Amino acid sequence: MLSMQKKQTRNIIIAVVILCLLAAAALTAYLLLRPTGEEGAKTIGVAVIVGGETRRSLEINTDAEYLRGALEEKELIQGDESTFGLYVKTVDGVTADESKNEFWSFTKAGVFLETGVDDTPILDGDKFEITLSVW
Repeated sequence: MLSMQKKQTRNIIIAVVILCLLAAAALTAYLLLRPTGEEGAKTIGVAVIVGGETRRSLEINTDAEYLRGALEEKELIQGDESTFGLYVKTVDGVTADESKNEFWSFTKAGVFLETGVDDTPILDGDKFEITLSVW
């Protein structure tokens, strides 16, 4: 009976070690393969859309590598910090009304971003749209 418990304990330890190794490998792969922004000066286009109409369209000259940095340089966005990065609540002075299920959606050349503003790399010539949307 004692040898059976030792085998079970050994198997549990092996499983935990393998799980830790897999988690470390996944984290390393993410850090090495995640998209990065372009270093140096670049110009991006940003359109703020409210009610189906373009409220503001601007070009931003920036050295930022990620979208958040470029938008904050122009004081265009505000929000709350979360474990996933900045949750954008206000764009160009317009605050999304959560009681009306409003939120800000971000697209690049019409395609929804799969990353938040903190993790969206920017390249020279990129065009972004920030749209007040409803669930």
